[in-house]
Amino acid sequence: MRVKIGLIGKTNTGKTTFFNSATLQSAEISTYPFTTKTPNLGIAHVVTLCVHKEFGVKDNPQNSICDDGWRFIPIELIDLPGLIRGAWMGKGLGNQFLSVAAQSDALIHVVDASGSVDAEGRICEPGTGDPVADIGDIEEELVMWYMKLILTNQDRIERDLKRNMDLPTIINNFMQGVGVTKEHVAVALEKSGLAEKDFRNWSEEELKNFTWTLRDVSKPTLIVANKMDLPYAEENFERIREAYSDMIVIPTSAEAELTLRRAEQKGYIKYIPGEERFRVIDSSKMTDRQKWALNFIRKSILSKYLHTGVQFALNVAVFKLLRMSAVYPVYDPKSLTDKNGNVLPDVHLMPYGATIADLAREVHTELAKGLLYGIDCRDGLRLPITYKLKDRDVISLVSASSKKK
Repeated sequence: MRVKIGLIGKTNTGKTTFFNSATLQSAEISTYPFTTKTPNLGIAHVVTLCVHKEFGVKDNPQNSICDDGWRFIPIELIDLPGLIRGAWMGKGLGNQFLSVAAQSDALIHVVDASGSVDAEGRICEPGTGDPVADIGDIEEELVMWYMKLILTNQDRIERDLKRNMDLPTIINNFMQGVGVTKEHVAVALEKSGLAEKDFRNWSEEELKNFTWTLRDVSKPTLIVANKMDLPYAEENFERIREAYSDMIVIPTSAEAELTLRRAEQKGYIKYIPGEERFRVIDSSKMTDRQKWALNFIRKSILSKYLHTGVQFALNVAVFKLLRMSAVYPVYDPKSLTDKNGNVLPDVHLMPYGATIADLAREVHTELAKGLLYGIDCRDGLRLPITYKLKDRDVISLVSASSKKK
């Protein structure tokens, strides 16, 4: 199962440009509201240092890409229709947005840091919009969506409580479709101080506090302060960081990333997404405008922020928000190959706390059935199937069937 990251935000904040720059697709970009009427789905990648140099081997990736020592691991990116106030009641494209947002493991909230979008998502003069308020509007919509689900099922909750069912199980039964697990509910109850209080005695304020917490726990989110190349963006970026000090805020220019990716695609430059520099290969085919754009990106974006922010945001979402680990399963612990002789063929993104048994299930259900133990390919140590995986682990999975062979 691939990790799914959803892009949320108001219209005209640059979500689709972010999406296109990360996936190299060509979804429609325009300045009129609701350009994205249906979700755009694409494959992006997160990047981690490949282990092949550490082991002194030449790898042959099958489910991912290795470029200059960096392993690019595919994830799903979903560009969701823009939100406006009242989306949770179905205003705009709200219902469609919320149903798709439910499929995401984490969310990237794209905001126009230059303040070039008004409260209704229309283009306005830079500095006249309020990105801090824009973030609050969208966050409120998500919480109201969660609260609506709970209130709609209030009678069901109270009925099941009388049957001595526990609250995490009850809420999970009607919210698992939006990605809420029993564990999410239990954590939210603890964090909001309501674990020991009867749901039937909750105040309206306590319900909303629980809903905010449940939204944060089940849909971890970071903020992308986009359009950092425009006026007013820097001062608004500081305002955003101060107002949302409990969230990760990343300065970004999706337009710059898209320009670099397209130039690399045409063979004008050598550029690895996420790096702080690019190398011009052939400037003879570029127009003066293209040369100017690349020079602007080098001076105004890369020299100031060290990256465009797009690849960095994806990496942070997967490796910090979701705390996932990149793990390499192999068949032969000495040659680091699969059964076909491919060296370090696959890498899997495993959730925090995942075990060798979980890795085996991710690789193949039959392998998991006969799993005996794992071997740490760095030191040859035999590991129990309950061993909790760490980032960059290279594990040989030993099953009953493979031992017979």
